[in-house]
Amino acid sequence: MITAASLKKILPLCKEPGKWANALNPAMDKYGINTPVRIASFLAQTGHESGQFNKLIENLTYKTPARLVKIWPKRFPTEASAIPYVNNEEKLANFVYSKRIGNGDVDSGDGYRYRGRGIIQVTGKSNYAEIGKAIGVDLLKNPDLLTTPELAALSAAYYWQGHGLNALADDGTGDDDLEDFTAITKKINGGTEGLAQRLALFKSIQETLIA
Repeated sequence: MITAASLKKILPLCKEPGKWANALNPAMDKYGINTPVRIASFLAQTGHESGQFNKLIENLTYKTPARLVKIWPKRFPTEASAIPYVNNEEKLANFVYSKRIGNGDVDSGDGYRYRGRGIIQVTGKSNYAEIGKAIGVDLLKNPDLLTTPELAALSAAYYWQGHGLNALADDGTGDDDLEDFTAITKKINGGTEGLAQRLALFKSIQETLIA
């Protein structure tokens, strides 16, 4: 079981460790995140995604076209094509997430409506629908429910189990965790953004839990 004190120790920037501990424990228990290595993997990934449980809505405000080209090279082949989306997160979300993960076209507004939320950054209309059905709330009508600790934790734990991440966390093939942790990161992030930081956080959390 994670306590407020242990959560504050492993994620020192977390502003409300007691509230998050109360939300995380039943969610992790429900979805089998119940061994030190599973818990450490889950907390490292969700902690990184959410800025240690402080940022529960995806920030899509980018200040330079160069950054947009780097993040979405297929969407923005040139800096000129990215200029209209600088400092305009609604326009950006509706464009980069259009016709993907269950979203409609740019004009549907789905990209912004179903942008990343929660501690695992649930993104896309189809994911909101699936997870909402699984945890018993209408996330399509009320996507901001994922910004509450209870549902943020529950949705993340459901996603984690449903995508086979407990099994990846369990894999002890002697690869120094990198191969499996990379696979976990790709399933959550879609790429390997922040991989080194995620892995370092995992090892730090694991040492704390085992100590």
